Amino acid sequence: MRQNMREPNNPTPKEWLSKDHSLKKIADYKPFNFVDGEGVRCSLYVSGCLFRCPGCYNVAAQDFRYGKPYTKELEDRIIDDLSHSYVEGLTLLGGEPFLNTEVCLALCKRVRKEFGHTKNIWSWTGYSWEELMKESDDKLEMLSLIDILIDGRFLLRKKDLTLQFRGSSNQRVIDVPKSLQSGKVVIWDKLVR
Repeated sequence: MRQNMREPNNPTPKEWLSKDHSLKKIADYKPFNFVDGEGVRCSLYVSGCLFRCPGCYNVAAQDFRYGKPYTKELEDRIIDDLSHSYVEGLTLLGGEPFLNTEVCLALCKRVRKEFGHTKNIWSWTGYSWEELMKESDDKLEMLSLIDILIDGRFLLRKKDLTLQFRGSSNQRVIDVPKSLQSGKVVIWDKLVR
């Protein structure tokens, strides 16, 4: 699986399923921050990632056992925090959100139920868009509820800290609704660099 010590793991389609790995734990929740996407955001960091990208900025969150259980009380708090008019939306990070669909999919559905599209949803993932298109139904359903996806593994050899919302030049900031509609990757039109 691991190409060498300098590369992340590369799964085959549907090799890693959330139901087989997720322990429904979160590494952290940060309300009202400005760093995890555009505008003021509420950021949920889930626990567990199998990509294990060398140079990952959140190594502790790679462990599925790290952190604390995701609870209804926390979900209610996130929804309450999102209800403030100045909050633009929810951000899902990790760990790997697409290996924690039991938590992230349910939360995305609740955000859409409570707020429709008045709040946007961003997510980071180690999967590429092309890989996600071949993935399990839960991952595809979650993707359909997201507005902006930053895709791809972090690659030390392509590290570039001048990039907006990304750590390496292979990663893309994708407009999910436009990409799903067109059948090809559409880069977010507000991307500066």
